[in-house]
Amino acid sequence: MQIEILKSKIHRVHVTQAELHYVGSITIDEDLLDAANMVEHEKVTVVNVNNGERFETYTIRGERGTGTICLNGPAARRVALGDVIIVFSYCLIDFAEARAHQPTVIFPNDQNRLA
Repeated sequence: MQIEILKSKIHRVHVTQAELHYVGSITIDEDLLDAANMVEHEKVTVVNVNNGERFETYTIRGERGTGTICLNGPAARRVALGDVIIVFSYCLIDFAEARAHQPTVIFPNDQNRLA
């Protein structure tokens, strides 16, 4: 039996942009994607700490070292610039292996950069 479990988490980053007229997704600084063990086009859940919104989208690689967190398309309506969000990704894993699994969790600073 397989279960869905937390694979990666980017904890408490600040929204730097919101682009309504875009196909859709979340653009994340490539440094953060790498550190969180996430890849471009990966399905993610986004939680907005400021307003309680929770939605799914996929990642797009942002320019490395910029701290970019940009919500694109309809997701742009679920955030305001400066909102704090958390980004989660999940994986399927055998139940027996799940007990030993350790997700990758990163805690960027207030400028969305790794300390």
